[in-house]
Amino acid sequence: MPVFQSNAVLFLVLLAAIATRSGAQAQATQGQTQTSNVDSQDYAGLRTEVEQLKRLVLQQQDRINALESGYKAVSSESPSPSFSSNQATSQDTHILSSNLRARTASQDDQNTGSSDERIRNLERKIKGIGPINVSGDIRLRGEPFFGGPSDEDLQRARARVRARLNAIADLSDQFRAGISLASGDINDPTTTNQTLTGFYTRKPVGIDQAFVEYRPSWFKSADFIGGKFRYPWYNTELTWDKDINPEGAAQTFAFNLNTPVLKRLAIVGFELPLAEAAGTQPADRRILQNITYGGQIQTTWQIIPSVKLSAYAGFYDYRGSDSIAFALAKANSKNPQTPFVGLLPLGTGNAVQNSIYTTTQTTVITVGATKFPTGVINITNAQFASRFGLFDNIARLDIDTGNARHPLSFIGDYVQNTEACANVAHLSPAPANSATATFARTNNFTCNPHARHAYWLEGRLGRLQKKHDWQAGYTRIYVEREAVLSNFNYSDIRQGSNVTQHRFDFFYQLHKSVQLGFTALAGRPLASAEDYLTRLQFDTIYVF
Repeated sequence: MPVFQSNAVLFLVLLAAIATRSGAQAQATQGQTQTSNVDSQDYAGLRTEVEQLKRLVLQQQDRINALESGYKAVSSESPSPSFSSNQATSQDTHILSSNLRARTASQDDQNTGSSDERIRNLERKIKGIGPINVSGDIRLRGEPFFGGPSDEDLQRARARVRARLNAIADLSDQFRAGISLASGDINDPTTTNQTLTGFYTRKPVGIDQAFVEYRPSWFKSADFIGGKFRYPWYNTELTWDKDINPEGAAQTFAFNLNTPVLKRLAIVGFELPLAEAAGTQPADRRILQNITYGGQIQTTWQIIPSVKLSAYAGFYDYRGSDSIAFALAKANSKNPQTPFVGLLPLGTGNAVQNSIYTTTQTTVITVGATKFPTGVINITNAQFASRFGLFDNIARLDIDTGNARHPLSFIGDYVQNTEACANVAHLSPAPANSATATFARTNNFTCNPHARHAYWLEGRLGRLQKKHDWQAGYTRIYVEREAVLSNFNYSDIRQGSNVTQHRFDFFYQLHKSVQLGFTALAGRPLASAEDYLTRLQFDTIYVF
């Protein structure tokens, strides 16, 4: 029996050596070109060793035949010849196997620093994190403008590009983390578009999302998220532009209900820091956190089998929004000493129309008893006339038309600023003039506490899921001056507030990964005889 075991072991060693060498040869082929000569030499050596193994197998077979022919004449108490022969064969086999392993290890060492091996090591490390989903999109846009003010200062034609890359990892059955990169002006939170201008300079890319999400297994109705993330509450662009990713923390508690009509109930809360502001009082220079607190109640109702109604009621409380006014004013100020932007740059895709009080400082010099302004003007303060506590109510009606490719939906959004003009009584006075500077406070618009309402009405037919799908929509937008914080809402309208707007759009799914789109926007200021500013958007979107 030991003879046959030794024979089997010998064959297994031979097969293992060949398999090991084949795997090593495959990896070396994918490695650097310079290892090809080494592989040829190793292959020649392998053939020699295989021939030796074959000769050993034949010799052992001869011994087996000889032992079987004389087995009956040999005493069962004398196993020494058989043992010694097998021992010698096993030693030879061990030596050859050791040589094969040494050669394989040597070749593996040669591949350790290769790019393929480093990539494989990186892949193993990534797999150790958890399943990772990578996605993204690139959008090309042509965008002409027509009409608008009589001096034609808003007419233009530009090309734009948007690029986004997302990676989301499931860290476990309870934790998820994600990061997204996006193009666009890093000082403008309302757009990821990048205008193709600037003499072919490189375009900026910034962190658009970076978050960790926790869904506890012990309370499956809860969801906690922190960092920079997508909206966990439902909204339209009447209040929040779709390209904004808020920062901070949010909590969701959602319950699916088994009732005939009410199918879902959820409560969402969020805390969103927006800026840090240093104190200006001599005895109080603490750094204050400006923050938005908010919450939303969400319900879903099955009215009839083909009609679903979703209703949302939310409140957004902007604490310290004056820092936004100051950042906007500094970003738009220019003078000989600061020809570009101020200390707190904040861009916006549309013109901010909320009432803002701005305090400026003009430097003067005194010659004799006469003061002369130098022409150097600095903005020392800016404040909104309103505070912003927005009560937002949204209803969405989804209708099953009987054709899966042509669903019909209607969305209505009505918002009211409950604190319109509430900041007028709290405006900081302009400092007293001195021998070196004079101060003045001005405002762009008179604040009207009744101009606090806005609405959004949208209808949409079709879907965008499969090849040849299409979707068409129309939206009516109406925003009074103090209704919303007008640098965070829809960035493509004529201006942030005090505006009436129409939007028509049509999208076609040319391929599973390619969409074609057309959007027409026409808007003008409220109570104005200005021509409508028409903005056309021709889009090609590639999704991967």
